[in-house]
Amino acid sequence: MAKVPKSVQDLIEAFERLPGIGPKTAERLTYYLLHAPREEAEALANSALNMKDKTRICSICFNITEVDPCDICSDSNRDQSTIMIVENPLDVLALEKANYKGLYHVLHGVIAPLENIGPDDIHIRQLLPRLKRTSSAPASPKLRGASKASEVKEIILATNPTMEGEATAMYIQRLISPLGIKVTRIARGLPVGSDLEYADETTLSRALEGRKEY
Repeated sequence: MAKVPKSVQDLIEAFERLPGIGPKTAERLTYYLLHAPREEAEALANSALNMKDKTRICSICFNITEVDPCDICSDSNRDQSTIMIVENPLDVLALEKANYKGLYHVLHGVIAPLENIGPDDIHIRQLLPRLKRTSSAPASPKLRGASKASEVKEIILATNPTMEGEATAMYIQRLISPLGIKVTRIARGLPVGSDLEYADETTLSRALEGRKEY
């Protein structure tokens, strides 16, 4: 049996460590790069290193950014009274495509006791200082273009509809309730284009709960 060169095997194993990449996909990617022009492989490597060097976490919302605070937190034209709580930066990209115009708070995970992930292991407590600012309080010097920090009137919980996501949403709701701020949860139910016969009981139940007048 032919032995795979160590340098090739090392790259295959590196790809396998990426989420969603199985052994076969890792092999295909590796052998693609093996036959691709050197410039393409260098561009890939340089892009990865450049990303690691230039990106950081926004000190306000904890989204991925190259400037601190990020462009969203710095935009005075966005609705400063609404904060959407999401699990990860990819959720921000999805909601931006949905034309959401408020602010965000990225948790970078969910509460998962089975994985020894508690509230202090994700960015939950860092949300509280953002909720205590009032409309009369001066804005942070970091908020370019905004003269005053607006009062937060609504928190939208947009964690995923998983057991961990639901537990995280409930924890945040209990944490915020004493502050008197409105807390809402994004609607869950049937996706566009789906069939009722293929939906599970939980999805159908959520769809019924979220019904509205037509």
